[in-house]
Amino acid sequence: MAGRADANRRRIMDIALAELLRDADASMDQIARAAGVVRRTVYGHFPSRDALIVALVDDVAETVGAAHAAALHGVDDPAEALARSVLAVWEIADGYRLLISLAQRSVTVEGIHRRLEPVRLETATVLQRGLDAGQFTSPLPVTALAYVREQVIFGLMQAVNEGLLPPEDAGRSAAVTALATLGVPVAAATELVARILETGTAGNAAAPDARASDAAVPGSGDIGV
Repeated sequence: MAGRADANRRRIMDIALAELLRDADASMDQIARAAGVVRRTVYGHFPSRDALIVALVDDVAETVGAAHAAALHGVDDPAEALARSVLAVWEIADGYRLLISLAQRSVTVEGIHRRLEPVRLETATVLQRGLDAGQFTSPLPVTALAYVREQVIFGLMQAVNEGLLPPEDAGRSAAVTALATLGVPVAAATELVARILETGTAGNAAAPDARASDAAVPGSGDIGV
């Protein structure tokens, strides 16, 4: 019985994600109709629309963590590890960026940061290795630098949402910018990122198919992450 309930919950979440990416104002009624169930069924799993969005954000955080870990696996060079991590995480973030903009209304900034803490701690380890090896330079401690890397991604997500940057260029830009903020020459950072992209091994996690909808999310300009 529990297995069936979990499967129904997962199906509702998948359909809700698709609906919210198509229409940021999609109601619980709309989501229920798309899922082919009555509204009471949706509310049985999620007591409110905000609770549903929180569950979706939790899913995003888990997916980002998996992509980040996969990108770092077996990579010893700190600069390459950081670039691969940013590229892999961007593949996920690009697919969910409209949802994350929407989530600002339901999940506090502090809550989003808390969900990303495991990724931030792993990033800090990579950054420390780069600083120790002399590949990176910064007056900031690694804990602050890990936030900088995170904000590069969030900032470029917002830029894409507002039509300031083509989505197809954003992942590359995020990786190069993350390296440049650590003192890596832009030319060297650009060459490294291009090489990673040419091999097609930046990351294996797939972004959701529902990302086809790139319409601006009302209120997305309020992102303050």
